Amino acid sequence: MSQSKSALLVMGCPEVPVQISTVIYLAHKLKKAGWDVTVAGTNAPVKLLKVADPESYYVQKMADLDQTIADIVEKKYDYDICFAFMHSDAGMTYGATFSAISHARLFAVVFGKNAEALGESIDYPAEKIVAVATHNPAPLKNKIDKVAL
Repeated sequence: MSQSKSALLVMGCPEVPVQISTVIYLAHKLKKAGWDVTVAGTNAPVKLLKVADPESYYVQKMADLDQTIADIVEKKYDYDICFAFMHSDAGMTYGATFSAISHARLFAVVFGKNAEALGESIDYPAEKIVAVATHNPAPLKNKIDKVAL
């Protein structure tokens, strides 16, 4: 029996509205493609996700972001791919962290008003998905749909 491919979706600060809907969309898309999906975040985005998907239809596995980082550092677990959602310098730091500690193929999902400038400042190995999107998730969704996995 073959082991399923694992995907990690990392949610940053939930200040920009497109993040939660895009995470739900991507988790569902990956699940349908056969990936074992875990969504990690700090307390606020995890709570928002639980309200948006109360029966865990789209996201079955949620994890605390700090615990996920600790588990990867301690080599308890790693992922095949990681989508790090970011719209601020803090989110950029999480992307850099996963680039340094994980063997996952890293996608830096950069969105928000300053997405282009933030995307250009990424100086660690990552495939960039960049869209100026705050309220309308379509530009970000369309770029995600172009990613070959």
